[in-house]
Amino acid sequence: MNQVSRRHFIKSGAAAAGFMIVPRHVLGGADYTAPSDKLNIAGIGIGGMGASDLENLAGENIVALCDVDWDLAEPVFKKYPQAKRYKDFRVMLEKEKEIDAVTIATPDHTHAVAALAAMRCGKHVYVQKPLTYSIHEAQLLLQEARRTGLATQMGNQGHAMKEMRLLKEWLADGAIGPVREVHAWTPHPVWPQDVNRPRETPPVPKNMDWDLWLGPAPGRPYHPCYHPVVWRGWWDFGTGGLGDMGCHILDHVVYALDLGYPTSVEAQSSIFVPYVTWDKVRNTESYPRGSIVYYHFPAKGERPPVRVVWYDGGLMPERPEELEPGRRMGDTYGGALYFGDKGIIMTGSHGANGVRIIPETKMRDYRQPAESIPRSVGHHLEWIQACKGGAAAGSNFEYAVPLTITTLMGNVSLRNGEKLYWDADKMRFSNSESANQFLQREYRTGWAL
Repeated sequence: MNQVSRRHFIKSGAAAAGFMIVPRHVLGGADYTAPSDKLNIAGIGIGGMGASDLENLAGENIVALCDVDWDLAEPVFKKYPQAKRYKDFRVMLEKEKEIDAVTIATPDHTHAVAALAAMRCGKHVYVQKPLTYSIHEAQLLLQEARRTGLATQMGNQGHAMKEMRLLKEWLADGAIGPVREVHAWTPHPVWPQDVNRPRETPPVPKNMDWDLWLGPAPGRPYHPCYHPVVWRGWWDFGTGGLGDMGCHILDHVVYALDLGYPTSVEAQSSIFVPYVTWDKVRNTESYPRGSIVYYHFPAKGERPPVRVVWYDGGLMPERPEELEPGRRMGDTYGGALYFGDKGIIMTGSHGANGVRIIPETKMRDYRQPAESIPRSVGHHLEWIQACKGGAAAGSNFEYAVPLTITTLMGNVSLRNGEKLYWDADKMRFSNSESANQFLQREYRTGWAL
């Protein structure tokens, strides 16, 4: 098949020509997928979460792999020996015309440039959370998704878990009455933050392209304090603890309560104190060690206004008296407490550790409603099916963009130091032009969107 006809086949499936074609799975068994039914998938950023994403998609054809650090990527290269190898995703997209879909798990600052490049080449995209580095980038991705109709998914796996649906069903059932306040937290960051830029300039590792790693970000010398993983703590590259875990933990809150955009956001944080002067200043290099962010969401339908409070860096909400002594709040990665007029629900970070009314005696007395929300077939499989013409994935960009923007608003308030009021119609803050400058970034030459 040539590229056009093959992509059309994958998009529309065999249904349109079913009267002429006997499905191959009839001949090969229920679990058999004919080669012509498989997507050609490329991975961009494969040394970390990208490797896990590819494992979940290994039933398709992994045809190309791209990473700027080939030493870090070597185990993945070995796992898919037939896949073409690249360091520059732009070169890969230009040369590999048969790619149908792309996974993106680069550092946050490169998400949007890679995703937009892929979508403009007609590729379906799966992008790790947070979807983008900036609010403006999230808006651009949503516009492109609408323009192209491509299948999209953000990598917040907890959105596919049954606990997400349980929570929504219970709240709709009135399990704890109207919810007016939610407290959510994570112990992240688990990497250095509130630090200055290093002065040392060690050599770039032999098999790494540092210029490509920087991508759209301002230039600076290589240092191992940026790569791998620890980039999350730097303003130029990551989105801090809130960006790392907000699209997981706040996902439950936004979905279950159908929140939409907040009307205001206000952040507080630890203050960076340089050792030499002890002057309290706002760190312009890296995120604070810990922060608290206050979101206010307006009433919607019969739901009252909701106040959501976010904590990270080891800060925590007050322990409810209803929680039994010795019982942990949340799990290793965080959790959330939903305060209703008639009680409290506690969840884990990704939903995997359950949804429970506290205390446990009230949980045992609660008669759960019948299942009313369809369960997911699996986070990655949702996207695969969408790529092949099925229903939109659960965390597609229509859903993921508002969640990402809400999360990133907290970082803008952290950086700007003001309580900010959001105008959802104009997609900007109504009370602070100094905050609006952080809605988007300047891009290095050659990387503009």
